[in-house]
Amino acid sequence: MGELAGTNSAGASVALAITGMSCGGCVGAVKQMLSKVPGVSGVEIDLDARHALVAGTAAAQELIEALQGTGYRARLA
Repeated sequence: MGELAGTNSAGASVALAITGMSCGGCVGAVKQMLSKVPGVSGVEIDLDARHALVAGTAAAQELIEALQGTGYRARLA
């Protein structure tokens, strides 16, 4: 995955492994949900690898919880 635009000055990011994604629509849905978490400044998703790289100050647990109950599961990658 490439570098995210809009990372904070510390360049903090969280890598997540996400299960349940199978198409571009899934990618869009996951990206939208993660982007709504306070402190997120950017989201990059690799569908083939089933990974997301989330930039910003949001805690990993907040990101994981944002996907709970949506049909997608996330864990730290």
